Amino acid sequence: MENGDTEMTTEEPWDQKEVEQSEEEPGGRDRGPAVPDETAPEMMMEEEEEVPVPKVPPTQPDAPKKEHINVVFIGHVDAGKSTIGGQIMYLTGMVDKRTLEKYEREAKEKNRETWYLSWALDTNQEERDKGKTVEVGRAYFETEKKHFTILDAPGHKSFVPNMIGGASQADLAVLVISARKGEFETGFEKGGQTREHAMLAKTAGVKHLIVLVNKMDDPTVNWSLERYEECKEKLVPFLKKVGFNPKKDIHFMPCSGLTGANLKECFWYAILTGLPFIPHLDSLPNFNRSSDGPVRLPIVDKYKDMGTVILGKLESGSISKAQQLVMMPNRHVVEVLSLLSDDVETDDAGPGENLKLRLKGIEEEEILPGFILCNAESLCHSGRTFDAQIVIIEHKSIICPGYNAVLHIHTCIEEVQITALICLVDKKTGEKSKTRPRFVKQDQVCIARLRTAGTICLETFKDFPQMGRFTLRDEGKTIAIGKVLKLVAERD
Repeated sequence: MENGDTEMTTEEPWDQKEVEQSEEEPGGRDRGPAVPDETAPEMMMEEEEEVPVPKVPPTQPDAPKKEHINVVFIGHVDAGKSTIGGQIMYLTGMVDKRTLEKYEREAKEKNRETWYLSWALDTNQEERDKGKTVEVGRAYFETEKKHFTILDAPGHKSFVPNMIGGASQADLAVLVISARKGEFETGFEKGGQTREHAMLAKTAGVKHLIVLVNKMDDPTVNWSLERYEECKEKLVPFLKKVGFNPKKDIHFMPCSGLTGANLKECFWYAILTGLPFIPHLDSLPNFNRSSDGPVRLPIVDKYKDMGTVILGKLESGSISKAQQLVMMPNRHVVEVLSLLSDDVETDDAGPGENLKLRLKGIEEEEILPGFILCNAESLCHSGRTFDAQIVIIEHKSIICPGYNAVLHIHTCIEEVQITALICLVDKKTGEKSKTRPRFVKQDQVCIARLRTAGTICLETFKDFPQMGRFTLRDEGKTIAIGKVLKLVAERD
């Protein structure tokens, strides 16, 4: 990392500054080794899942539902994300040997031998021909205690908005990096996707990050422990800067997506790195989600199929068949005709599940991605103007009031303007400047007023983190990450 040491202390503590919003981890500081661990217990408001809840192993087929977890595979374009996803589906018995052999033959005919595993995930022809994942691929696999949905997010630069959609539905991110000489470095340079994806995963609220150092079987690597450690050392300072706490939230492991080494079975020196990948996933502590909270289902997509069908991940609350709900921000009252969780029909669903709902009382044209399904007793907030704390991550020139960008908040994408800069926030002390800044520039933290082009659904970060964190993008780059501090009522 070119300016590794200087970067370590820059951004981290922005998100701990205001005490009541200290949901993010204070693991960023690299001063005073003892500090992060002492402050850790109050780290996150949504972080109770640090306490493992013993889960009764299901005995009979109709045992309690397995916990649903969304895993997003992120990383540079050729790091091997889809290959690992395909391999996992094969190892957990979701794709049989014959299907894989068919993929293998098809890939050979197109002179792409090593890609056959990713064909299990990349299902449309365009993706196979390019060998790049475009939409967020969907596949599931089960371990003894958990049901996982793999979101395979594209790693190609022009597809980052698709990647944001994937991350905003994920509970757990797997950052795949290639240990192959040269590939790790390109993924990590300023223009590479490794950095941006890790940052997007953090803002999307992914709490646990598993870093898979892939292609360890490559001739240039040959399972070299030194190379593995080198990749690790380069990544840690950066992940720390983004806000992951290396001790608590990050787990590194070497693997080979192509041979499957260390994904299910242990590999010789992988004993140093704990359980192989699939057993490690199974042993993760439970994500405690409140099923009695308000219903919040941000809409990812919608289509017509014997009525109106919407897709999304239930962030909180529970939904059952025939329930009356309200579609915000337009306040349409709708009724749930049927619901599918990961394509299996069910009568009720809890938080964390990926749902397809067929709705009555609303037309498909009346819904946009980013709308939110709520229960009538507790509607989510909607509006156009809000105050937010933002960190400028990457922007060459200064940013002044009047600056326009694209806001990505939960599943919503909307044009936004920074209408006023309220104050700068000192990254080390958290002090706010007394005077209004005329501009902000890269690596600064500020509080600003933002106004979106249309009405959107949002919550303050304090009340509902999943709907209060966002990224700002401009010219195909993530320029800032932020969190909503206050919703401002419209004057007109």
